Amino acid sequence: MGAYGLVRINMELFIGAALFFLAGTGYDRLRLLYLEQMGGMAIPMPKIFTVFSILSMASLALPGMSGFVAELMIFFGILTSQKYLLMTKILIIFLNTIGIIITPIYSLSMLRQMFYGYKLFNTPNSYFFYSGPRELFISISILIPVIGIGIYPDFIFSFSVDKVEAILSNFF
Repeated sequence: MGAYGLVRINMELFIGAALFFLAGTGYDRLRLLYLEQMGGMAIPMPKIFTVFSILSMASLALPGMSGFVAELMIFFGILTSQKYLLMTKILIIFLNTIGIIITPIYSLSMLRQMFYGYKLFNTPNSYFFYSGPRELFISISILIPVIGIGIYPDFIFSFSVDKVEAILSNFF
């Protein structure tokens, strides 16, 4: 499980980095911190909305994204591990399942409030919301590995599993 867990962390870093970047981009454009103040951003910021939605779905472990591969690796790693007793495996899987259930509730409600919320923006300067080439380039540069790892995870495994197992063999 150890090697799979460390590879999972590397896969999730792409999603987390992209979501934090897009949250910073949204703050840079709007200067708002609270979800209650945001709303209706899908229409003035369609490109950021699209990338943010795709990455949120990747965070929810949607099949075809790196989050799905990461969650699947954790479940298989726990089930096939000889290190843990059956009750420990059941407890870990139960806690992971609770996380898998709570994450969509939070993530989808956040998307709904930010992009289709109750407060609609009435600003005359529509260029204020425009996502420039810098934001799109960085977002797509992070999105490509998320989708690529989800479609073909063996590419990452070929580079990392041997090295991670060598590192873990020093500790276990």
